[in-house]
Amino acid sequence: MTQSGKYLLISTDTHAGPPPEQYREYVDPAYRTLFDDAQAAEQALREDIQLDEHRKFLAEWNSEIGDHGGMTGAWDSAVRQKEMDDAGIAAEVIFPDADAAGIGGVAKTPFNAGLGSTGDNDPILATVGAVAHNRWLAEFCALSPGRRAGVAVIAVPHDLDKSIREVEAAADSGLRGGVMIPARWGSQRPYNDPFYDPFWEACAALQMPVTTHSGVGPDDYGMTPGLTAIYATEAYWWAARPLWALILGGVFERHPTMRYVLAENGAWWAPDILTRMDSKWVGDHATRKFGPAVFRSGLTMMPSEYVARNCWFAASVMGPVEIDRRAAIGVDNLMWGDDFPHPEGTWPHTREWIQNRFAAVPEPDARRILGLNAAEVYRFDIDALAPIVERIGPSPIEIHGGIA
Repeated sequence: MTQSGKYLLISTDTHAGPPPEQYREYVDPAYRTLFDDAQAAEQALREDIQLDEHRKFLAEWNSEIGDHGGMTGAWDSAVRQKEMDDAGIAAEVIFPDADAAGIGGVAKTPFNAGLGSTGDNDPILATVGAVAHNRWLAEFCALSPGRRAGVAVIAVPHDLDKSIREVEAAADSGLRGGVMIPARWGSQRPYNDPFYDPFWEACAALQMPVTTHSGVGPDDYGMTPGLTAIYATEAYWWAARPLWALILGGVFERHPTMRYVLAENGAWWAPDILTRMDSKWVGDHATRKFGPAVFRSGLTMMPSEYVARNCWFAASVMGPVEIDRRAAIGVDNLMWGDDFPHPEGTWPHTREWIQNRFAAVPEPDARRILGLNAAEVYRFDIDALAPIVERIGPSPIEIHGGIA
């Protein structure tokens, strides 16, 4: 596809999942009673913690999305496709946990195996929940395979051999969005440990990007003042932490074709941390007491060079800071997402959001961030998507207005 005509929009951060009664059918029968118990506990928790402000939000949100199928687009293929068309989105990358705000009607990934998963989850239940979600998602994506790249959930810190088999099964089932691993390894081995090398090699060989997605946060504050605000402040750090573990642990050196994506975690922080890592690799004043060699151990390139080659930022509903810093982040490594159907995303006002954010962005940069980078990372067939883009895609005038 040339740099002309309507825009190819690919959302690299969307979410899907069915109601509990549908999820239950994909859970191993031996664990369905435990699944029922977990759902009952989740519902009780929702009812206990609903505050006035939250109730007000739910009423406003349900009213706002009422004419757009409500939350049914989280699992109803026809509704979801209609919402994509209305937004001008030709294709999407799908993560778990469609209900991130207690809206109801949509279940979390069974046994919290999705965005909230860590290395400290129950290893058996985490694997059972992941397998159930992957089975459901493969069938859901098969209803529109050209437009959907599903991301398999893999509980890799718990069972390496089974995780490798799950990656292979996910690839065979068509989940070409790659795999999502827990952002936090908890008490398990950290991701810079060579123990995981067979897993990274399997993902690279199968062209399955590895992703960490924002979601988990600190768990050592307890119910203390400012907890929610502290979580919101620190959440990005936990999802970003694997980045420097993979770089400085030599994972990308040993697996040069592996692709790693940080999803829904912004990218405003990336240039600063990479500048700091590069300065240590080069050998700045602060490295004198250790010597620069310790910061280069196992690495033949500067940290930022591994990022340019191996890493992408699915920054989702990126703010002005990501737009302004796009060159420092890397235009070829930055990807947009609408975060459907989460209320912190752009749905159901995606076209307006894109125009607001990208009106002044030069068209070549905007095209890469809004779709072309994602097409390369997730192997979308641009030629096959071309008729869809022509039918629903926004024009340069719609995005850039008079600036175009």
